[in-house]
Amino acid sequence: MPASTLFGASSLAAMAVLAGAALALAGCSSINEKVGAGMGDMMPQWAGGLPADAPPRPGTPEYARFMQERERQRQLPAAERDKETQSDDNAPAAAPSR
Repeated sequence: MPASTLFGASSLAAMAVLAGAALALAGCSSINEKVGAGMGDMMPQWAGGLPADAPPRPGTPEYARFMQERERQRQLPAAERDKETQSDDNAPAAAPSR
């Protein structure tokens, strides 16, 4: 028995449209997984991007320097660490490097 006699032509068309929509949505989700990770880096903060004080991404040279500095500060005594953060707060802010 052919499919056109089992289902009406409009039912087959509706199923084809739904199948196409499902495939399109599945394709979008896999693209967004790859694109979405880097999109926040390019968007301005007011539009939902990363804030200016966000740590660097893992795998970048900046991240290695960030982790070395973080480990150095962790090994300092608390009194010296407090003095260093106070002097950093008084220093003029550097322009973001984006």
